[in-house]
Amino acid sequence: MTEVSASHLTTLCVLIFILKQLLGDFFLQTRWMASGKESKTDWLLPLAAHAAIHAALTLSICLIFAPHLAWLAIVDFIVHFVIDRAKAVTKISYGLTADRRAYWWLFGTDQTLHHLTHLAFAATIAASLGKTVS
Repeated sequence: MTEVSASHLTTLCVLIFILKQLLGDFFLQTRWMASGKESKTDWLLPLAAHAAIHAALTLSICLIFAPHLAWLAIVDFIVHFVIDRAKAVTKISYGLTADRRAYWWLFGTDQTLHHLTHLAFAATIAASLGKTVS
């Protein structure tokens, strides 16, 4: 069998995690989650449901590629939860709406932090697989 480089594995995993972010933050997020997680009150359940979707998607990726790294799903739940709540608190505190430039900076920062998290996950999975793939 042809040897697969760690960089190829990382690239594949990054692409999969980019799709995972698209699914979790846009296609599978309901209106209840999107508006509820950014409320001043009653935000816990919608945010937890949203973070759980991301955790489930990460778990699926791990179970396919590296089952021994399934614990990354718990890390994803926590990290996604914290990033999204920090975004909501900042948005609420500064009264940011889509017509303000700072809103889009915040949105971009949120997405970038999620992608950086996924890059770390992809590198972890690829490094783990790189030890066994030849």
